[in-house]
Amino acid sequence: SSCTFFLSYLLGMTAAELRCGKSVLIGKRLWGCFEDLIVWLHIYQWMTEIQNSNSELVTQHYLGNTVENRPMYYLQISQPSDKTKKIIWMDCGIHAREWIAPAFCQWFVKEILQNYKSDPNISRFLQNLDLYILPVLNVDGYIYSWETDRLWRKNRSPHMNGTCYGTDLNRNFNSSWGSVGVSYNCSSITFCGTGPESEPETKAVAQLIERKKSDILCYLTIHSYGQYILIPYGSTTEPPSNSEELMYVGEKAAAALTEKYGTSYEVGSTSLLLYSNSGSSRDWAHMIGIPFTYTFELRDTGTHGFVLPADQIQPTCEETMLAVTTIIDYVDHKYFPGGAVMLSSSSLGLSLCLSTLLEN
Repeated sequence: SSCTFFLSYLLGMTAAELRCGKSVLIGKRLWGCFEDLIVWLHIYQWMTEIQNSNSELVTQHYLGNTVENRPMYYLQISQPSDKTKKIIWMDCGIHAREWIAPAFCQWFVKEILQNYKSDPNISRFLQNLDLYILPVLNVDGYIYSWETDRLWRKNRSPHMNGTCYGTDLNRNFNSSWGSVGVSYNCSSITFCGTGPESEPETKAVAQLIERKKSDILCYLTIHSYGQYILIPYGSTTEPPSNSEELMYVGEKAAAALTEKYGTSYEVGSTSLLLYSNSGSSRDWAHMIGIPFTYTFELRDTGTHGFVLPADQIQPTCEETMLAVTTIIDYVDHKYFPGGAVMLSSSSLGLSLCLSTLLEN
């Protein structure tokens, strides 16, 4: 049931009641009891169970280790096929306090696995696309937000001889790093690190994406809050070369989302809608050649902010699912019209024409 997927989110609201002094040896690491609960049961055991119960479709892959030496894993959902397939990447939880983001990644995986045989759109795009999902990018920070500081944002890298902690991982990618909208003060929530990819979490993601970039068509990174679908760039107001198409697809996704519960999302570049920033994963992914890159800022617009009430988890996930699958469906039809690979240099006019024909 959906309750299983939101277990960690709900338990986190009573974190103080769940502490205990016991430690557990799992693998080569000694885990505290509370850490064991939220990391082993919620993140790692969930991923293992998903793989074991869907072994024909799902594989779990090691990505790297965090600052505090916790392993990072992503799931690959791949329909067996003889044809060459492309990749959709999605990560959640780069910012620790944005708990609704990992909840959505889990919801997304659940929905794909439950519906790929009966939903013709999911069935179609899985014939052409593999899904790579990183449910919690910032594992250390996520745990810290449970144990110590609910509004913690960064990872847990120590600086200044351990007098301050944490780098904002979404300011640490090699995209105009350190140029705008960051801090060089390690006490700041937007501290960009000591250099591009200075953090092991950032480097682990970047190395995988670099290796796979020629096959990745879409990079989605899930955040909260604000109700935005954001396109590149944050570091400049100069639009990317395919900004018209990015806006078209983003608006289409926002419209699909709104149809569910009437939730309104704005679509645009970070620098024009919100603020200037540099070193974001979305900008970096686009700069290395991934054509469709989006940041989702989920509910709400500030009433509850990062501490979204439990009764909004499922509706948020349901509406976001519609938006995300709209983007994936568009990418699928653009690059695999009728099953044939379409050249990535296709013009906006041709892709829009094809999209219209396929919808009619």
